[in-house]
Amino acid sequence: MQIRLSHVALLAASLAMLPGARDANAETIYEALAKAYSNNSELNSARAGVRVQDENVPLAKSGYRPRVTGTSGISNSSTAGGPGVSSASFGIEIDQSIFDGFQTINNVRAAKARVLAERENLRNTEQNVLFDTAQAYVDVLQNRRIAALRQQNLAFLEEQVRAANARFEVGEGTRTDVEQARASRASALAQLTAARAAAQSSQAVLEQLTASSIKSVSPASPPGRGLPSSLDKAQAIAFSEHPAIRLRQHLVDAGLFDVKSAEGRFLPQVGLSASVSRTYTDSSTIPSPSDTATIGARVTVPIYQGGQASANVRQRKELLGQARINTDVSRDQVRAAVTSAWTQLVASRATVSASQETVRAARLALQGVIEERDVGQRTTLDVLDAQATVVEAQVGLVQAERNVIVASYALHSAIGRLSAARLGLGVKAHDPEDHYVAVKDKWYGLRTPDGR
Repeated sequence: MQIRLSHVALLAASLAMLPGARDANAETIYEALAKAYSNNSELNSARAGVRVQDENVPLAKSGYRPRVTGTSGISNSSTAGGPGVSSASFGIEIDQSIFDGFQTINNVRAAKARVLAERENLRNTEQNVLFDTAQAYVDVLQNRRIAALRQQNLAFLEEQVRAANARFEVGEGTRTDVEQARASRASALAQLTAARAAAQSSQAVLEQLTASSIKSVSPASPPGRGLPSSLDKAQAIAFSEHPAIRLRQHLVDAGLFDVKSAEGRFLPQVGLSASVSRTYTDSSTIPSPSDTATIGARVTVPIYQGGQASANVRQRKELLGQARINTDVSRDQVRAAVTSAWTQLVASRATVSASQETVRAARLALQGVIEERDVGQRTTLDVLDAQATVVEAQVGLVQAERNVIVASYALHSAIGRLSAARLGLGVKAHDPEDHYVAVKDKWYGLRTPDGR
């Protein structure tokens, strides 16, 4: 009787891990996604990358602004037989570009285009992190459910070993029945150990992505909104909205401005310069102090630059051509990702329906085999085989349900709509525009907007 009670307790513990018995303190998949959005290191690194790119705009705008330089010097000169002369000078020089062949304006436009590209890269990273987190979450859920099924199976096989021993002792069974039951129990124990290891491994991945400890998870379901109704619509949305494509398009824009900037080196350069200085001297022959002020304009016309400017233009054109090709590459990759996610989702849904029917039929078959074994029409091996079929059918159903959820998130990601805002995670959204506005027109200052 004690053995039976322990099996009942083991079964109750196993059932607590299955979908119906939800821990009130368990994390939901949306809570895990919210933690990943706020805490994930890869995502925070991508946000820092956008801030780095923002600073290229004021760097480019510096071409519009004057250069102010302070100067000072001291000298001592003497001639043979004559008195020595000591002098010191202080001054300030200002240089202002008036026309630089449209280089600065095109550099600014290129920098702004790259800021937009980096924002799309951030969106893409956000999608990847959220998808990886969703996949890790359902992997934890799947592996824990499989571990629970393996534990139930072990409890069932423990009972079969006990029953086989009891029948053998009264002469109704054989030693072969006992050993077959024991072999199945040993195999089930190994499978349970592997399932628990898989659950721990997937939990470690989830905790890495969310940068937090997650002890318990809740049943999950596919995102309930936002999925397109057909593959053609999915691809149309992806071509319009996916950040990988939009990133490449912004880089094409930046490449065009780079070419124009390089071509500007062949145009005349016009600038103004002004300086004011004061010189002190101890010589009686030169008034002390003396002030000097100058102002002038300069025009520089490039004639031949050793081929450097020409090579630079050709190189920028090739980079532009490469950027356009990369846009086509991204479109092809997105098309393949959308098709793969769509077909996986359709196939997984069909597999769930088939697996549910398989589990139902396998359970009925097991019940019938046990009843036939009890009246001597079946052997213990038949029961063990039927039980193995039930367990594998249950595992297959768990995996199919997991695949439906993963494929749903994969499709959201493939069309470019997997984001914290669309999922409604309820977290404070990161707005890269805030930092851009704070730095794009800064003329001076060493501190970053956050005070560093």
